[in-house]
Amino acid sequence: MNTKNLVLMSLLIGVGAVLYIIIPGINGGMKPDFMLTMMFIGILLFPEVKSVFLLGISTGVISGLFSTFPGGFVPNIIDKSVTAFVFFGLVLLLTKFANKLPVAVVLTCIGTLVSGTVFLSTAIFVFGAGAVFGELFVLVVLPAIVINAVAFFIIYPIIGKLIKRSKFETALTA
Repeated sequence: MNTKNLVLMSLLIGVGAVLYIIIPGINGGMKPDFMLTMMFIGILLFPEVKSVFLLGISTGVISGLFSTFPGGFVPNIIDKSVTAFVFFGLVLLLTKFANKLPVAVVLTCIGTLVSGTVFLSTAIFVFGAGAVFGELFVLVVLPAIVINAVAFFIIYPIIGKLIKRSKFETALTA
């Protein structure tokens, strides 16, 4: 793992954290998680186990620190770690197509669905958060899927162009 890749991954996580902080909450203060969008972009750029592990843990910790969900720290770490490797698995299955924008947007939707499901399941069943899964799923996860897909659709091509103009060695330039 080289320093340039670590710097780019940390920049993606930093941008995700800033977006997460400044975006206002919806449906009772819940926020769409732009850390996911940035994590997915990082996984597409650096599809290797070490990078996926680092992205999953770091986005989980940072999302957990800024979470407005009661007891959301641990569920965020679990959710991002699981989601990172599920997304990575899908990228490996679709290696030839994963960097194409329409496929990448669909993968982002699937990843956000997995993330929301794992987060809510962990928070409700393990930590006893007083909420109904179906209600939170419809009110928070489904809008987050749409918002993350739109954000990914806008941000990914911009980052792709920046990467191609720079000297970063990523899956986009290989």
